[in-house]
Amino acid sequence: MADTETTSALEVRLRADIKDAQRARDQQRIDTLRIALGAFHNEEIARTDKTHKLHGQPLTEEDRYALIEKQIKQRNEAAQLYRQGGRPELAEKEEREAEILKAYQPAQLGDDEIRALVAELIAAHGKEFRAIMPLAAKETRGRADGKRVSAIVRELTS
Repeated sequence: MADTETTSALEVRLRADIKDAQRARDQQRIDTLRIALGAFHNEEIARTDKTHKLHGQPLTEEDRYALIEKQIKQRNEAAQLYRQGGRPELAEKEEREAEILKAYQPAQLGDDEIRALVAELIAAHGKEFRAIMPLAAKETRGRADGKRVSAIVRELTS
């Protein structure tokens, strides 16, 4: 377990929700949230030097949100593959897990908010897609789908 210095608000919330899910006997929720916590732990281990003497950068709250987003994408992709393979029951399981995890994402930006942000970036940095896209991706990371951001940047820079 992480010590209190590195325990994030997101981890605290996940642990509390696991306890609630245990009381409610919601096994799928318990498993999904434990896997999310495990992903944080695995990422922390991956950042540690192999000699166990040097520790990498601790996970930031942004890193944790990025890991949650990655897990949501993985589950959505798996659900799509299960549907293509004629396994709707497994697709529904993956979709429910993605929905459980979506509750832990920061509020998502709407298209109008993304357009306003991109318009500000264009005003400050010019109308070149290659200059704007990395900035827009950084500004919206964890708060908007990268494909939506890319489409809007393309639309406003063309």
